Amino acid sequence: MLESTLSGLGYELVDLEISNRGKLLRLFIDKPEGINIDDCSLVSNHISRLLAVEMDFDYDRLEVSSPGLDRPLKKISDFMRFKDQAAVVKLRVPLQGRKKFEGVLRGVEEGKLLIEIDESIVRLDLDNIDKARLVPIF
Repeated sequence: MLESTLSGLGYELVDLEISNRGKLLRLFIDKPEGINIDDCSLVSNHISRLLAVEMDFDYDRLEVSSPGLDRPLKKISDFMRFKDQAAVVKLRVPLQGRKKFEGVLRGVEEGKLLIEIDESIVRLDLDNIDKARLVPIF
């Protein structure tokens, strides 16, 4: 419900964290132009009303923010959107003795993430990806 509501407002739900025994709800949102404080405020107000009226979700604090420069990549659409950008990918099960890969995203084919490392393409099973994040460029 949160994802469809945010989509209707023009935002993408990047991540959701619930901590402190469900009392803290943290949303990470994004849109192609990036996120500013006004976006966070608008989403916070809208989601607060949604949680109270539609979902009857008991929480003490709601935080809304951008995913940051080291944005997590979770969906196939994320890997496609950030094609040609640097990322760090951590696997659940090692591939050729490695769990951590850093390189440039080159797309997705047949259930595998293509990442260029030292001028060669490595194919990582999407199902084996534990975490993936963009590498910030300063």
